[in-house]
Amino acid sequence: MKSIELNNEKVSIGKIVCVGRNYVAHAEELGNEVPEFPIIFLKPASVLIGQGEKIIHPSYSNDMQHEVELVLAIGETVKDADDKAAADSIAGYAVGLDMTLRDIQSELKRKGHPWTLAKVFDTSAAVSEFVSKENYELTGNEKIMLSVNGEPRQNSTLNKMIFSPVDIVKYISGKMTLEKGDLIFTGTPEGVGKVSRGDRIKAEIENIGILTVDVI
Repeated sequence: MKSIELNNEKVSIGKIVCVGRNYVAHAEELGNEVPEFPIIFLKPASVLIGQGEKIIHPSYSNDMQHEVELVLAIGETVKDADDKAAADSIAGYAVGLDMTLRDIQSELKRKGHPWTLAKVFDTSAAVSEFVSKENYELTGNEKIMLSVNGEPRQNSTLNKMIFSPVDIVKYISGKMTLEKGDLIFTGTPEGVGKVSRGDRIKAEIENIGILTVDVI
């Protein structure tokens, strides 16, 4: 079972809940409507990798794209949370990559099918080490950035999220129980783009960390 280090404790990862279209400019760049509530999909913990591991480009896709995201670690069970309970349940933060097979996603959406297979494949999620909320509290002004082979691709700030971390936890906990060890990927800003085998991705969130992974 996959695990993370949080507050000097090894915590087993449960489910990975991901939020789509949480930045206006990203929704617009893909031609999507700006959502009225968080769009949710899931990834299993088995797809997760960490710093220094490799992203494996599936042979059945010709358009794998990068998405840098703030990741929340849930530190206690929470259901139907109010603002305080939602805030209290967030135990830490990390830099994340949600890799997406955009050509597969487009084809599945065109057919009206769920786009799970565009989001769920081995190594399709990556996270940096987690920073405990006890050691750092988000301001929302942090920069979120990504480069490929040194070329800047994504550059925004966390305060441009449509739904804040607390909003997201409140919404998800109203639909499903969140448990200790669950991770939440909070969405990506504009600038997503294609990566190829041999590329090096560097993702960074100011004061949170840096995640560097290679594509093979």
